[in-house]
Amino acid sequence: MARILIVDDDSMVCAAIEIYLDRHGFDVVIADGGDAGLRALEESSFDLMIVDIFMPHMRGFESIRIFHERAPTIPLVAMSGYAFANLDSPAPDFLRMALELGAARCLRKPFTPAALMTAVNECLAEAKSRFSSLAQFS
Repeated sequence: MARILIVDDDSMVCAAIEIYLDRHGFDVVIADGGDAGLRALEESSFDLMIVDIFMPHMRGFESIRIFHERAPTIPLVAMSGYAFANLDSPAPDFLRMALELGAARCLRKPFTPAALMTAVNECLAEAKSRFSSLAQFS
């Protein structure tokens, strides 16, 4: 059973993801914000992280960068629902930027359960394949 760490300051988002992944046989740990997520990462091992880009006390991409630095072998799915109030100006592509900082996949909130499951399954399959390749060369 894969262990998934969900890091988001929005309890409703966390609960929805947790319920869905739990029903699909995953062991889910919730961290309420970046600091709690880093503590969880230090205290336990995970197969996948799902991390919100914008949380209090971790500005913008700081969370993605820090989580990827602390656990570079754990696939990270970045998620964001950030929207600009001024729609006349071009918005930066935060999810593309998250990929450049180490995220394996990105989800734009609100996302569908199918999109979540696709991202989770693809990341876990890629990590398993990468691990198998490394084991062959050892």
